[in-house]
Amino acid sequence: MKVSIITVTLNCAHTLQDCINSVATQSYTDIEHIVIDGNSKDETLDIIQKNSSISHYISESDNGLYEAMNKGLSLADGDIIGILNSDDVYDNKDVVSNVVIALGSHEALYSDLCYVNSHDMNIIKRYWNSGAFNRKSFKYGWMPPHPTLFIRKEVYKKNGKFNLEFKHSADYELMLRFLYKERVEPIYLPQITVRMREGGVSNQSLKYRIKA
Repeated sequence: MKVSIITVTLNCAHTLQDCINSVATQSYTDIEHIVIDGNSKDETLDIIQKNSSISHYISESDNGLYEAMNKGLSLADGDIIGILNSDDVYDNKDVVSNVVIALGSHEALYSDLCYVNSHDMNIIKRYWNSGAFNRKSFKYGWMPPHPTLFIRKEVYKKNGKFNLEFKHSADYELMLRFLYKERVEPIYLPQITVRMREGGVSNQSLKYRIKA
């Protein structure tokens, strides 16, 4: 099965290469890496263009993170789709292989992540242990960590993309729509798959969670 990894970036030249490297060094070979850049003004585009491991990229202005993600979804040709933001990295080289094996016939999979120091990704600050899936937990504010979520392309085709009306919480709305409303049954992989820099794009503030 082909796996599409979508990375959205804007003026993230200081972290993007780490992200690209973590995808390029995966032991799983059938990966396409799609990078959507919001017309960065730093060296981001130069970094994208020098990395032959990137399958497709777009560099143009957009209306924010989730519109960029939707562009990536439109380009994705994989059977399974994951989203890894430009300041995050996969924890090890076998992440995608482990995901594909564990996913099996399921429609979606999520796992654990750790927050790391923004300057030294070997310094772990805290863990996000997601726990086994319980649909009712959404009623109490639970959500899986979005960077660890892999979803079959057919699920997006059936249930839609990111809703751009939710400017700061479209990832939460999408997971709520897929996993709660539409009853997509994910499987939980009890492993750390993503290292997330503190203060990065993926690290949404508490006020946005409450608003969502």
